[in-house]
Amino acid sequence: MSIATVSRVFNESGSVREATKKRVMKIADEMGYHPQVFAQALASKRKNIIAVVVPIMSNYFFMEILAGVQDKLLETGYELNIINIQSTQDQFEQIEHLIRRQRADGYIFISIHLPQSKWQELDRYHVPMSIIDDYSPAHDGVSVNNQKGAYKATSYLIEQGCRNVAMISALESSTPIIERVDGYRKALIDHGLPFRPELIFTGDISYRDGFTEKGGFEAMEKLLSFDPQPDACFCASDVQAIGALKSMTQRNCRIPIISYDNLAVSEYIGLSTVRQPMYEMGAESTRYLLRRIDDPDIEIEHTTYEPELIIRRSSEIPGEQSINGIGSSSV
Repeated sequence: MSIATVSRVFNESGSVREATKKRVMKIADEMGYHPQVFAQALASKRKNIIAVVVPIMSNYFFMEILAGVQDKLLETGYELNIINIQSTQDQFEQIEHLIRRQRADGYIFISIHLPQSKWQELDRYHVPMSIIDDYSPAHDGVSVNNQKGAYKATSYLIEQGCRNVAMISALESSTPIIERVDGYRKALIDHGLPFRPELIFTGDISYRDGFTEKGGFEAMEKLLSFDPQPDACFCASDVQAIGALKSMTQRNCRIPIISYDNLAVSEYIGLSTVRQPMYEMGAESTRYLLRRIDDPDIEIEHTTYEPELIIRRSSEIPGEQSINGIGSSSV
């Protein structure tokens, strides 16, 4: 059969009889042949590459989002490139340099927090992009209502009888932290309790904006040394909570703690947490980007997910009988 017919089969274009398709694919399978992605890209004037830009790779949060991105891309002919930009350098400058090189058909930015003016500056390159864990009215994106999640967690602790609720935070300039501190503050005020900035504790390192096990450990050490000692804690991330739990274990003491993210490990250590649908965020953002590549003029979309409070063992009041054990319930 003709080259054109075989080409139509592999590119799923044009009208080809089903019997012909099966014959072509059978022979291709026997020969171990697969269409060359880069050759197809040259023909279509596309690179067949999606770039995911992250500030750090060694983080559970990013890995779970990337799983959603990768699974969505498996349905397409796109290759995935993961690019790590340095937090110690100007992030906008690095992103602008990356886009100028035009090595991808579109870009997904995970937890890259830029001022709105900077996001808008990137419009001049006319490159499809999607944003995760931040918001720009000029771009497609997905995020979670961080304020509401923090509000739910803090309110739960207060409603269990805690009156001196502290917070373990990360870098205060981080957009998620700004929103989570707002939710923590609002919950205290709405329940008739004073907001006390001195009850917000952070670690001593800025690596990964403080979202590390060590950062959580150092913050909990400060919290437990505070006088009077807080009787509960809302923690800004599961990663930090892992370090905070270690601090409590070493000191042979425990206060109720609820964190944020619901990483896979949280279920196995009995950690109460606010669930972010990380996998879904990755998949949905990818869907937005692929749609934008196909039609640059479609209406911009943004999804804000509602946070879900998952109650496990770590938020129990000391001395109370465990009801759920390591199991969980949703609020």
